[in-house]
Amino acid sequence: MPTVREIEQALFELAPREGAMDWDNVGHLLGDPDQAVTKVCVALDITEAVAAEAIEQGCELIVSHHPVMNCKWLPVQTVRSDTAQGHLLLRLLRSGVSAICMHTNLDVAPGGVNDAFAAALGLEDPGPLGDPEGLCRVGTLSSPMPLQDFARKVCRDLHANGVRYAGCGKPVRRVAVGGGACSDYIHHAVAAGCDTFVTADLSYHQFLDAEGMGVNLIDAGHFPTEDPVCARLVSYLTDRFPELTVFKSASHREVIQYCVEGE
Repeated sequence: MPTVREIEQALFELAPREGAMDWDNVGHLLGDPDQAVTKVCVALDITEAVAAEAIEQGCELIVSHHPVMNCKWLPVQTVRSDTAQGHLLLRLLRSGVSAICMHTNLDVAPGGVNDAFAAALGLEDPGPLGDPEGLCRVGTLSSPMPLQDFARKVCRDLHANGVRYAGCGKPVRRVAVGGGACSDYIHHAVAAGCDTFVTADLSYHQFLDAEGMGVNLIDAGHFPTEDPVCARLVSYLTDRFPELTVFKSASHREVIQYCVEGE
């Protein structure tokens, strides 16, 4: 059976470490690199529910997109059972479960997060948007679509609980996508001639500015815009290591709910 180290090396062939941003924390972050692996759980995040699922299913490894430890937003200064992060890390370590995390390197990789996102929306001829980091993708619809109809399509295609959107009066045809928090790239979408940009974590003021910028904005949520890559990771690992049992987490799903008056 392959070891954690060998699986990490294979994942870096898909999404090279060099593609990660300098603040990021990617690769094998938790556990024994020489541990033999028979079963792998793939999830967008390593949550308590995902940890419990992996342990219950007898997994030696979790492969996730978001790092279980990332010093940009949650510095690791202690590992204590009376903190949320410490409790999770100790639970995994005591159960012999390793963690490999492919984050911004998987965002930019061919076939990674944003290619999976573009494919989920059925965009034709997707390619790089031209942003400096190479994160976002741009493609076209087979025929123009009213914004409200496209917003419904995005919600349906990504299995989102809801989407937020604001329009500039244009029908949707040329679409840029950026999985997760990619609001910094709105200007690049406009410069590339896109009428619509689909991403997550947009602010009130960005929606307010959409009409003046001449672009439709759709916020489909952080989880729904990135989760499509998990199926690709399952397929990739299954192809590379046929002897492994690899599955996508059934416990991890969108946690944000929407309440609409009149429902």
